[in-house]
Amino acid sequence: MNILVIGSGGREHALVWKLKQSPHCTKLFCAPGNGGIAELAELVPIPSHDVQGLLQYAKNQSIDLTIVGPEQPLVLGIVDAFRAEGLKVFGPTKAAAQLEGSKVFAKQFMERHGIPTARFRSFTRTEKDDAIAFVKTLQPPVVVKADGLAAGKGVLVCETIADAVGAIEEIFVKDTFGKAGSALVIEEYLHGEEASVFVLTDGNQYALLSPAQDHKRILDNDLGKNTGGMGAYAPTPLVTEEVLQRVVNDIIKPTLNGMKEEGTPYTGCLYVGLMITDQGPKVLEYNCRFGDPETQVVVPLIDGDFVTICTSIAEGNFNQAQVKLHNACAVCVVMASHGYPDHYETGKKISGLTSIIAEDGVIVFHAGTRREGKDLVTAGGRVLSVTALGLHNELEQTIRRAYEAVQKISFDGAYYRSDIGKKALKYIHREA
Repeated sequence: MNILVIGSGGREHALVWKLKQSPHCTKLFCAPGNGGIAELAELVPIPSHDVQGLLQYAKNQSIDLTIVGPEQPLVLGIVDAFRAEGLKVFGPTKAAAQLEGSKVFAKQFMERHGIPTARFRSFTRTEKDDAIAFVKTLQPPVVVKADGLAAGKGVLVCETIADAVGAIEEIFVKDTFGKAGSALVIEEYLHGEEASVFVLTDGNQYALLSPAQDHKRILDNDLGKNTGGMGAYAPTPLVTEEVLQRVVNDIIKPTLNGMKEEGTPYTGCLYVGLMITDQGPKVLEYNCRFGDPETQVVVPLIDGDFVTICTSIAEGNFNQAQVKLHNACAVCVVMASHGYPDHYETGKKISGLTSIIAEDGVIVFHAGTRREGKDLVTAGGRVLSVTALGLHNELEQTIRRAYEAVQKISFDGAYYRSDIGKKALKYIHREA
């Protein structure tokens, strides 16, 4: 099969790496890809948001299956465009992708179907004064979310009412998020610990991947600014069998059934961002695709032919028995550019990768890299996702292995958190 992966980050490198292992994969393309993906697939210089350009390319190259990595092309309707031309594509339709594309849609959907989430109200730009009046009735902290896609920066956690009023002004008056801020959601702050559950589905059958835990803040101990994610590990002991059963019964089944009932069956990968509260799991957000950097830890744990899995989902004949999970764990440490998530420089030469490429149990997925002659250089805020694999009961050793690999890699201004996965150890030591 000729397979096209759309996207350019660590998530897409992990998807390409897994697809490449299948005997069904004849030729692999990635648009636009990055310096690491270039070693596994032919790079295609078409940006991921150019739906028509990608469609034309897929037709010209006789692509048998397309897998969409990032959210923007999904929200733009790339799945609808490909399907209209009879092309197989892995991902949700434009209507189903609203679960991520519109916070207002997602919250109202959850309300309609009784899915546990934070209490909320939504407002449009013309209702700015109402939004400010409402926020003054709440006890801080308060969460203010821009409605549309905002590159992971549209969620503002406000410690005071004054901060919340400022967030409303930021979105509606200063127009910080542009069109994404044409409406907003104000919701209660949920206390607990976060986790992520991934669902593979063709709209009818579904299978769960290993529950993961992301680390979104830039600094150790979850301090500092929000980022796209500084690391992840899976499976997380936070999501026990009992918690996972509640997630399935109270969240996943009602979500998939609700989408089907509303005439927009969900296909592809559904990411459910959870807060594990004292009252049980509640939905923080939906994403309409694989997460990043969680993909780098959940995809290596899939025991099965990834091409067969994705093809059957695209064709609508998925069987959950196709998805088995390795009895293993994975830890991913993101190496970022100095200054990320704000201003950072690129073009810094990366060294040390050759010393760990052949190392057993460590994979380096590239996120923001490019080739400059013989050199590999930085080309983004998040540069590398250094991922270690280990046995399911060896998380502590796997964390150590990931950091040993990180210390062999260098580039000017390299930054990473030193505590990825460590919050899991308290659960493990408690059980021991």
